[in-house]
Amino acid sequence: MSTSPAISTSPALTLGSYRRTITSIALVLIILVFALSSARRAVWVDLYDFFLWMETTWFGVIGKTWGAAFAVVEAFHLLAMALLGGAVFVADFRLLGWSFLDVPAQEVLDKAHKVFLVGLIVVLSTGIFMACGVAGKLYWLPVFWYKMLALTTGILFVFFIKRPLLNRDLDEIKPWVVKLVAVASLLVWITVAATGRWIGFAGS
Repeated sequence: MSTSPAISTSPALTLGSYRRTITSIALVLIILVFALSSARRAVWVDLYDFFLWMETTWFGVIGKTWGAAFAVVEAFHLLAMALLGGAVFVADFRLLGWSFLDVPAQEVLDKAHKVFLVGLIVVLSTGIFMACGVAGKLYWLPVFWYKMLALTTGILFVFFIKRPLLNRDLDEIKPWVVKLVAVASLLVWITVAATGRWIGFAGS
């Protein structure tokens, strides 16, 4: 009588399927520990010269001397943030079962992610330009560093947790896990938007 081969369920195999998720969570925790440690101040002081250098680049000079150019780039930055935020809300609301229920969830997620990528690319490129123009001021704003932490967390969350986890048949995932991912995504990106708006108030 033949016997079916035993299926390996070793811890290494189990952890392997979640390696990117575990790595990204560990990286975020390391960043948080670093942000709360005394080593942060030493690195922060060393970065001051880099921020001053940013203002001497072409982007920095244009941003400081051509107000119209800065305003146009800022407008594209805000539009891209709206595009990115809209993609996040569409995808996460679908995961929560609040909207687009007549469209397959995976189709909504895939299309929203494409829009998200466009928004993210424009946000990052315009954000770098804007930061160069006011780098010396941003350096002294604690909320700027909060936004960078939130943005880094959001990017890691999307590409190393959310997409790998949901890039399969959603029926195979427990509903509470899907909803937890959606809520976490909303919280992270709302934090990014809120801290970004806070920079506008703090820097004025």
